[in-house]
Amino acid sequence: MRKLKRGRKLSRKKDQRKALLKSLAAALVLREKIKTTEAKAKEISSFAEKQINRAKKNDIHTRRILAKFFTPEAVKKLVNEIGPRYKERNGGYTRIIKLGQNKSNAAKMAFVELVK
Repeated sequence: MRKLKRGRKLSRKKDQRKALLKSLAAALVLREKIKTTEAKAKEISSFAEKQINRAKKNDIHTRRILAKFFTPEAVKKLVNEIGPRYKERNGGYTRIIKLGQNKSNAAKMAFVELVK
C-alpha cells in the first residue's frame, strides 16, 4: 500500500504548496486568526508552530532563517511579540476550531488561531 512520506499534497505541486504555506503562515502571524479549509489548517498549524518555536530564541541567525519564510513585518512581530509571549510554553501555540462545511463547495472549514 502506498503511503505518503509526510504532510498533505493539497492538490498542488511542491513549489505552489510551499508558497501557500508561507503565505498562510505569514497571515496567521500578522492577523493571529485566519479562516481556511481544515486540511490547510492542519498543515499550517505544524508549520507555524515550528517557526514560533524557532522565534523564541532571539538572535540574528534565527531572524535570517525566519526571513526565508516571512516578510520583514512578520519576522519582526514573530521575534518581538509572539516569541516572548510563548517563552514559558513548550508547544501548542495554535488552536484549530472546526466550523463545518462551506455552502458553495462543501469543503470543511476551520479557524486557525494563536493561543493567548
